[in-house]
Amino acid sequence: GHISCTPCGYRECHNAEEIINNINYDCDSDIENSADSVFCSHGAGFIVKWNEVQNYMHLPSCLEKPKETEYIPQVKKSNPDVSEKELMEIFERTYGKINRDPRKAFSKTKKESDYSKPVKLPDYEKPDYLIVDGYNIIFAWDNLKKTASENLDAARSDLINILSNYQGYSGYEIVLVFDAYKVKGNRRHSEKYININVVYTQENETADSYIEKLSHDLSEKHRVKVATSDNAEQMIIFGSGAMRISANELKMNIENANKEIKANQKNF
Repeated sequence: GHISCTPCGYRECHNAEEIINNINYDCDSDIENSADSVFCSHGAGFIVKWNEVQNYMHLPSCLEKPKETEYIPQVKKSNPDVSEKELMEIFERTYGKINRDPRKAFSKTKKESDYSKPVKLPDYEKPDYLIVDGYNIIFAWDNLKKTASENLDAARSDLINILSNYQGYSGYEIVLVFDAYKVKGNRRHSEKYININVVYTQENETADSYIEKLSHDLSEKHRVKVATSDNAEQMIIFGSGAMRISANELKMNIENANKEIKANQKNF
């Protein structure tokens, strides 16, 4: 004989609490499958925790069942010369007597638009952070890539100096991360270079993983941007609550800052 089976879909688990406790799942620590939402305001995005979404949303949830709306017949004025009293008599003969104020029977109902509700923005603490994937930027910028082909240490120093100058203009707290994943025995360490923090990851720790954790931790209280052109890393960053900018965008921002600095110097 033959048997045919068709999935019936999802059903409620009879021991959901027991399973959740056994796997020890914490939605706030799940970076790859974040339960949080991204809201936009004035052209910028910000992360809202899953349990605070109701405080920010200004449209009804698509998960709620739509309420059945009562059909109210509309009376159309076809003759401009017909008086309101005659219209009322026709309406009552057809649909019954109106118990409310007859003068308000045909008045338009004012409904406040949902879009008029103000969007509450999270209160971020200063400073804003800019996290830079060092080697990704070096090999994305032609001038640094050329230098790195001859001397990688020189390329690192050039990038450090460029970002140090940019920090003075932008005001960002800059964290520059270099990948020491394949350096045997290397321990993670950081250095303060004038006004920026330079971090070297430890053995078996990629810059991606360090940046992912750092951006996730900082995004809870600060605005965070991560500069990288790694597509996979960009998706992870977006899920962790940080904004991302490409290597080209960072270069353009720095060039524009340098132009403005020179223009201001001329004015003095």
